[in-house]
Amino acid sequence: MSEIKKLLCEGAKTMDVSLTDEQVRQLLDYHALINKWNKVYNLSAIRDPLESIKKHFLDSFSILEFIKPGLLLDVGSGAGLPGIIIAIMKPKTNVFVIDSVGKKCRFMQTVKTELGLENLTVINTRVESFNYPESFSQITSRAFASAIDTVNKTKHLIANDGRYLLMKGDNIALENIENMESKVHILQVPFVSDNRSLLEIKI
Repeated sequence: MSEIKKLLCEGAKTMDVSLTDEQVRQLLDYHALINKWNKVYNLSAIRDPLESIKKHFLDSFSILEFIKPGLLLDVGSGAGLPGIIIAIMKPKTNVFVIDSVGKKCRFMQTVKTELGLENLTVINTRVESFNYPESFSQITSRAFASAIDTVNKTKHLIANDGRYLLMKGDNIALENIENMESKVHILQVPFVSDNRSLLEIKI
């Protein structure tokens, strides 16, 4: 077993995240694509493959328990985090990943095709310009914008009983959320010392 696969599986086990053989294959293929494209397109500042597993993949695993079936929009997806991880791990959830940067969307479309992710839709536009005939029951983001900016840019897309699941670090103390129905969940990510939390906002 490769060091990368061992780290992925050990981290998942620590987090009580069950992985099928197919999911392990897809995750490792996705990881390899990130490393390949990163050399040319600068998708991520993290270059070390093991650090990528810890700070991208295991970090994305940490919010899986909060994801429910239904339409999900991942805003400012970049290289597809956490949206593509959610699509792999939650095949019954229809995941839309949106980013305004064309090269990042081309990368995510390549991942969708190569991994056969039928529940993934890639959108290349600014989220405030995006419209869809159905409302999204959950909207996620990771390093996109402040909570108030994210809500303001996406309020035309969220369902009446929808939820925001916003991944945050030490900056959560700076969020202006006094007028929102919100809850902070402390996330535990193995092998990562950074403070990680999830800001859940209900509409």
